Amino acid sequence: MGNAADAAGTVRIKDITNVRGVRGNQLVGYGLVIGLQGTGDSMRNSPYTEQSLQSMLDRMGVNIRSDSAGGKNVAAVTVTAELPAFIGTGSRIDVNVASLGDATSLMGGTLVMTPLYGADGEIYAVGQGPIAVTGFTADGASESLTQGVPTAGRIPNGAFVEREVKGQFYDDGQLAMELANPDYKTMIRAVDLINAYARERWGKPVAREEDFRTLHLERPAEVSPVRFLAEIGDLRIDPDQVARVVIDERTGTIVIGQNVQISTVALTHGNLTVRVSELPAVSQPAPFSDGATVVTSETIVAAEETGGNFAFVGGTDLETVVRGLNRIGLKPSGIISILQGIKTAGALQAELVVQ
Repeated sequence: MGNAADAAGTVRIKDITNVRGVRGNQLVGYGLVIGLQGTGDSMRNSPYTEQSLQSMLDRMGVNIRSDSAGGKNVAAVTVTAELPAFIGTGSRIDVNVASLGDATSLMGGTLVMTPLYGADGEIYAVGQGPIAVTGFTADGASESLTQGVPTAGRIPNGAFVEREVKGQFYDDGQLAMELANPDYKTMIRAVDLINAYARERWGKPVAREEDFRTLHLERPAEVSPVRFLAEIGDLRIDPDQVARVVIDERTGTIVIGQNVQISTVALTHGNLTVRVSELPAVSQPAPFSDGATVVTSETIVAAEETGGNFAFVGGTDLETVVRGLNRIGLKPSGIISILQGIKTAGALQAELVVQ
């Protein structure tokens, strides 16, 4: 560390960092989708849909308070969107739509004008338009077929921005960048690489580390913040990473990081399968014995143990570790059990994350 040449790599700095103050904001709204072909909410099970429909028609001068709305061509939905940083009034953003009631599909529906609110309760965008749904459902008398999620969809460019959010791009007089995956060595490499470039480009260092996540940049007076970040972001670095093994027991997925090491251990693994079978049998009485025919069962218990290969596993790099585990010939479930056992034995020199 400390040598900018050692920090150079293939990953751009802007791909592993975020600029503090440059962020989006979440928006949410409640609306109605109309034009459904009998796949909307049933008014009996979703009374809020009927109330929303009545309120909408009231605002349009149509009074249906005395009548009960029928049909299933309307659905109540939640509309969500993300307001990007520095977006201006009048710009368009995408919105996501998801059903709230018992509608079976939003295919063919159109979202009626829906205000989208921020966390402060103010309206920042208004969404409206036809919904694009990727899933579908088909029902018959005795069978139904569903593919994807037909009760959720998306409206590309479906909302107009009505209010801007002021960013904090350069409000404090100093730019700050944060690592997406904080690491001490990666931070030092980034600072050394930026300062080496800055000395050659502007004649002075511009970066200093605050901690293992945040680095501060002092922008030269002759360069705009946007141009400054554009040049810094294109510098290529070799990020470091913590040795980590990630296990997802539900899907049997195992991800082993590059720097994972296993101290040499000897291990064996076997699978024990116990099978219990019940075979029905008929007990027939002897002739003229006044007995009754009864059904009995015969129980068969079989035990089978497979595997049990004994092997040494250990290595200083990922390739050696994977080759040692494959030599035992295990399925993902077996490898997960072994990795957990190696960690318990203290031989896994990495962080074990079980999801």
